[in-house]
Amino acid sequence: MLNWWFLGPALALTVLILSLVVLGLQRGARVQASEPGARREMRVYRDQLKEIERDAARGLIAPDEAERLRAETARRLLDADKRGASELGESPRAMKAVALGLVILTGLGAVALYGREGAPGYADMPLADRFAQAQDMRAARPSQDALEPAWQNDPERPEAAPVEQQYLDLMAQLRAALTERPDDPRGLRLLAVNEGNIGNYAASADAWMRLIDLQGAETSVADMTALAEAMIMATGGVVSPEAELVLERVLQRDAQNGTARYYLGLMFAQTGRPDLTFRLWRGLLEDSAADDPWVPAIRGTIEELAGIAGVRYTLPPQTGGGRGPSAADIDAAAEMTEAQRQEMIGGMVEGLAQRLASQGGPVEDWTRLIGALGVLGQTDRARAIWSEARLVFADDAGALAQIDAAGQAQGFGE
Repeated sequence: MLNWWFLGPALALTVLILSLVVLGLQRGARVQASEPGARREMRVYRDQLKEIERDAARGLIAPDEAERLRAETARRLLDADKRGASELGESPRAMKAVALGLVILTGLGAVALYGREGAPGYADMPLADRFAQAQDMRAARPSQDALEPAWQNDPERPEAAPVEQQYLDLMAQLRAALTERPDDPRGLRLLAVNEGNIGNYAASADAWMRLIDLQGAETSVADMTALAEAMIMATGGVVSPEAELVLERVLQRDAQNGTARYYLGLMFAQTGRPDLTFRLWRGLLEDSAADDPWVPAIRGTIEELAGIAGVRYTLPPQTGGGRGPSAADIDAAAEMTEAQRQEMIGGMVEGLAQRLASQGGPVEDWTRLIGALGVLGQTDRARAIWSEARLVFADDAGALAQIDAAGQAQGFGE
């Protein structure tokens, strides 16, 4: 839909400016045509003829010489008169060609500039109205309780991966045990993690909520992040108002939390503020390692977001990883056979373990290694890494909380 409230005045202004330019060119052509070079030359020859007559009358030149000079000067005068007539005809035509070319180039240039910098077909809306509309959209989001069943009944919802019967039997035993001991923190953690592993994200989110309520102020950032992610997965990727509150709580305690920053940016994109999404994701991308799970999604959309936000942005080149398997790798591995898991992340796990043993690393790398070893079924080795990590970060209470959470997720810890 063309926005004539903008295009109408813009076209009128363009026509007015081009008309003034054309009039200026025509006036210049007339001034130039008033006495072109050939005209001046003719005036000189006429003056020469008059001087020849005066000199002949005074006897300063012989009659034969005077006649010869008259003939030569008259011939030159005729040649200049022919050139003058040609210039008078060509000058206006040249000016018209210049004016026409200017009109065409200006029009094409304006269209090209608007196509690059403007938004053809986009209805006019002041920024204040856009922000107000986005705010209304954000306030009108359905609740978590409404979004979860809508996603469960969505015909386009992908089918969950098949789960081995033995695993399902163990899950049934775990649920039954928690019915008898609903306040068992270890059981709740195992339930939350494993419900998510088999795709029961709503049940996983419920278990995380119960565990967090039980822990109270001692809840770790990692647990709250896991709750937010389970809630978002349970709605098919839609960030509900309740999930947004959890993300804000995470960022209040850990302003650099990558998962929370990614999902908060996603929420802004879903509620009409892609400009805020770009700001969040740009900083997150600059702070992230290449193997962080949100990096591919950000790299695939951030240039489009920059265009919408009116920012000229060049995507930086992809750099190498080296921080071991990401959360996405581990989640994918949980759904594979043992042989496939070993093939996919075995090498990465070994590389990460060797680097931590020789060079050390941030607490996130240690917790990632513990989780990866648990997925691979190497529980004893995971426990040994957990013990080593607790010694490394003995003086850092926040890091210890993350390490203990990783250990508890694997069924061991203090």
